[in-house]
Amino acid sequence: MSAEFIIGLAGQAVYIVLKVSAPMLVLALAAGLAISIFQATTQIQEQTLAFVPKIIVVLLALLLFGPWILTTLVDFTFGILDNLYKYIG
Repeated sequence: MSAEFIIGLAGQAVYIVLKVSAPMLVLALAAGLAISIFQATTQIQEQTLAFVPKIIVVLLALLLFGPWILTTLVDFTFGILDNLYKYIG
């Protein structure tokens, strides 16, 4: 195993992590923006008003995108374990 191979594999792993976390992050960002606009217009500065809806949105996104996330992670893991004989030796 060369250093270039390890760096490439780490790059693929980082890309997969960013790809599977993107839907939850984008939806949490959208929910946070909507809540911030609501708080600015009504001048309600309650901290729990910002956190609870974002947690709910992230959990719903996890339920919605969960099968796709699982498939993506399993495919990546299968690709690594299937070619393990090439990596060793």
